[in-house]
Amino acid sequence: MYLWFKLFHVFFIIAWFAGLFYLPRIYVNLAQVDAAAEPAEYARLLGMAQRLYKFMSPFGWLALVFGVAVPFANGWWAQGWVHVKLVIGVLLIGYQHICRAHLRRFENRACRHSHKFYRVFNEIPVLLMIGALYLVMFKPF
Repeated sequence: MYLWFKLFHVFFIIAWFAGLFYLPRIYVNLAQVDAAAEPAEYARLLGMAQRLYKFMSPFGWLALVFGVAVPFANGWWAQGWVHVKLVIGVLLIGYQHICRAHLRRFENRACRHSHKFYRVFNEIPVLLMIGALYLVMFKPF
């Protein structure tokens, strides 16, 4: 079962991270568009963000479910690096919920941040991914 759990975990991680990387890029573009001056462009980008959020959400939860199943199937549950990796997974779920809060602000035309903020915000999942990959590859503790 371990290899099946691992296969599904990796698949859902890839699909989820595609959304986690692209959604804030849409926010960069939304923050640059004046909703009053360019309503069609704003509506197009907003629709893209809404559809992407709905599409990627199940992948995050399934990645977390299979991420919990892998160490049980392989007997790694007692290793400390697994617990830190799960914390990173929970932080990524939290990041996704923050993305939802930003999406609601865009829906309400109440965005308070510049495109520069979203360029930096976009890097958070990259850093968390590097941490998770380090833990999986080197199993430091």
